[in-house]
Amino acid sequence: MEPIGFIESCFKDKFGTPRQPGLVKKATAKLKIRGDLQPAEALQGLEGFSHVWLIWVFHQNKVSRYHAKVHPPRLGGKSMGLFATRTPHRPNPIGLSLVELISVEKDGIIVSGADLVDGTPILDIKPYLPEVEAIPGARTGWPAEVVKEPIHVEFTEQAQIALSKWEQKNPDKALREIIEETLQLDPRPVIYRGYEQKDDAPYRSEHAVRLFDGDVHFKFETPTLVRVTDILFTHN
Repeated sequence: MEPIGFIESCFKDKFGTPRQPGLVKKATAKLKIRGDLQPAEALQGLEGFSHVWLIWVFHQNKVSRYHAKVHPPRLGGKSMGLFATRTPHRPNPIGLSLVELISVEKDGIIVSGADLVDGTPILDIKPYLPEVEAIPGARTGWPAEVVKEPIHVEFTEQAQIALSKWEQKNPDKALREIIEETLQLDPRPVIYRGYEQKDDAPYRSEHAVRLFDGDVHFKFETPTLVRVTDILFTHN
């Protein structure tokens, strides 16, 4: 199989990219279709749909060993069978995302809520059909049993000044909402969690998420409070 195109996303690294679609709703992405596939023709009729399925490749998955059981972040270190999760470490590194279709362009589509890192190869687009794919009363298995407290996001004065300048340069991007929704998902690996109030703990450190052309630095003060300490830019 060959990709039909590649995603242009605000998420520049695996770290910070949402683990599921629709969680960061304001995060838009563009899929430019290969010219030889005649995108203007191939996309005709898609504008009538509100959502589409994207089938794609975990191209940054470098784990070669197969593990029948994995450790989903929501389980706090407990294991679960691979096929009962959406881990990227699969026998075939294929992903599936349901995203909102914002617009159909001559050479591709604009979507929102994508959980895709920049440069992700897309294998196919399929329209979402709610009359056959939305199942009322469907069971969600073990994720329904996971209790998660909401995370509050605060900005230091320095970070707020940087954010204001960033917003002035990019008035069309919902930067604050994207930052807040991304950090409320707690992108840290499980090993870094639980040390927030221990000053001498080895994992109580500052992290950074790359969004668009900015590095958003943050630190968890408590398990439910994260503070954005600064925003640095890769270019002016």
